[in-house]
Amino acid sequence: MEILSDHSSAIRSKNINQLEFWISTTLYILALISICTKINYGPGNSYHYADNGVNYNVLQNFFLPEVFKITMLYFSFLVFNFVSMPQLARKQNMIMNLIITVAVTAFSIIGWMVANTYAQPHRLIEYDNIDQAYGVFFGEAFSYIFFLYLLINAYSYFNERGLVLLNRISFLKQYSNNIVPEIFTSTKIWLISLLVFAAVLSLRIDYELLIIWLLVPPVNIFFAFLSIYYIIPNLRKNFKGFGRYFWGNVGITIIISLLLLLVLIPFMRNGAVVPITLTLNLICLICITTPSAWYVYKHKFEKLSEIQMLKTELGKSDASLNFLKSQINPHFLFNALNTLFGTALQENAERTGEGIQKLGDMMRFMLHENTLDKISLTREVEYLNNYIDLQKLRTSRSADIRIDTHIEEQLNNLQITPMLLIPFIENAFKHGISLQQPSYIKITLQTKESTLYFDVSNSIYIKADNDPEKLKSGIGLENVKQRLSLLYYGKHELIIRESANEFFIHLTLQLD
Repeated sequence: MEILSDHSSAIRSKNINQLEFWISTTLYILALISICTKINYGPGNSYHYADNGVNYNVLQNFFLPEVFKITMLYFSFLVFNFVSMPQLARKQNMIMNLIITVAVTAFSIIGWMVANTYAQPHRLIEYDNIDQAYGVFFGEAFSYIFFLYLLINAYSYFNERGLVLLNRISFLKQYSNNIVPEIFTSTKIWLISLLVFAAVLSLRIDYELLIIWLLVPPVNIFFAFLSIYYIIPNLRKNFKGFGRYFWGNVGITIIISLLLLLVLIPFMRNGAVVPITLTLNLICLICITTPSAWYVYKHKFEKLSEIQMLKTELGKSDASLNFLKSQINPHFLFNALNTLFGTALQENAERTGEGIQKLGDMMRFMLHENTLDKISLTREVEYLNNYIDLQKLRTSRSADIRIDTHIEEQLNNLQITPMLLIPFIENAFKHGISLQQPSYIKITLQTKESTLYFDVSNSIYIKADNDPEKLKSGIGLENVKQRLSLLYYGKHELIIRESANEFFIHLTLQLD
C-alpha cells in the first residue's frame, strides 16, 4: 500500500509539473505575441527619443530588449520551479542549487539592466553622468528582479513543501480534513496571481497596486476560512440565520479595517493607496466574501453533514444487523437446548423449567427490545444475568470452572443501547472456559451517578485441534467497538489487555 501511495503521489506531482510548464509556456507565447503587436514603425513609440535627440530603432530599442527580458524571465522560472528550489526544499544538492539560484539571479539583474539601457537610452542623458545613470538602471533592475524572483522561489518552495508545513499545524485538522488542501490551493492561486501581476501584466512595478494585492486577497481568504469553518458552524449550532451572520461579519470587517489601517500607516505618504486599499477590502469582505462563504457552507458542508448523518445511521443499522446475526445463531441455541435436555435427564423438572424460562426471556429480549435505540439499564442487566445463569448450567458439573459475578442491581433510570455489553461476556465464555482444564471468568458491573464501570476477565487456554471454534475469531468484539464509536463517541473508554494467561477488558461508559 505504501508503494502504491508513493506511486500515486509521484503521478500527481508529475501532472502538476506538466500543467505548470504548459501554463508558463502559454503565458510566454502570449507575451511574445503582445510584444509583436505593439511594434509601431511610426513616430508613436519614439517621441521620447526625438525629444532627447536620440535615434530610434524599433528592432534595437524595443523588440530585441523586450523579447530578451521576457525570455530571461521564462527560463529563470523554469530553472527555479523545476530544478533548484524543489531540490533545496528537499535538502538535496544544497550548495550546487544555491550557486545556481544566485548565478541566475545575478545574470538576470545585469541582463535586465543592459536590456533597459537599449530600450530606454533616452533616459541616460537625463542624469549628470553615465555612472549615475547606470546606478539608477541597476537599482531598478535589482529591485524588480529580486522581488520577482523572491516570489517565484516562494511559490516553488510552497508548491513543494506547503502541504507538509500546513499539516504540521495541528489545530487546523479539528475543523475539517479538507481545510489543509483548500488553504494550500488558495495560497497557490494568490501567489500565482502575484507572479502574473509582476511578470506579465506590468514589467514595471506599481507599488500602490502591489500593496493592495499583497493585503486584500490574503485578508479575504483568511476571512472566508474563518467564516466557513468557525463563525457559520457556531451560529448554525445556535440556530442563527444569515441576518445574524451578515451583521456580525460587518462588525468583524470594521475591526479588520482598523487593524489594516495600523499596518498601512507607513504608506500614508503614498496618498490614495491607504483609502483605496481599505475601501476595496471593505467592499470585498462584505459584498463578496461574506455571501460567498455562506453559499459554500450551505451547499457543501451541510450536504456533507447530511451524508455523514446518513452514513452514521446506516452504520448503526449494519452494526445492529451484524450483531443480531452474531448472537442469534443455531450453535448457541442448540447448545442451550442440549444443556436443558441433559439437565432434565439428571434432575427434576423445576430446574429445567427455570432454564427454559430464562431462555424464553432472552429470546423475547432479542426479538423485541433489541430493535429499540435505547432501553433501560435494568433490562440490559437482566439479559446479562439470564445469559450467565444459562452458561452456569452448562459448566456447573465441572469443579475446575469458577464464575464470579458482581453485578449491581440497577434501580436508576439510566438508558443504554441494547446488547452493548453482552459481546464481552459471550467472548469470555466462548474463549475462556474449558471443560477439561481449570478456567475462570470474573465479571463486575457497577454504576456511579451516570457512569457505568464494566470489567470482564477470563482465563486463556489452548484449544484442541478438533475444536470448531479454534480458527474462528468471531465478529462480536469488532462489532461492539464499531457500535461504541458510532453511538458513544467521546463518551466511552475501552481498555483491552491480553497476556499469556488472561484476557481482560475494562469499559467506562457515560450513560443518559
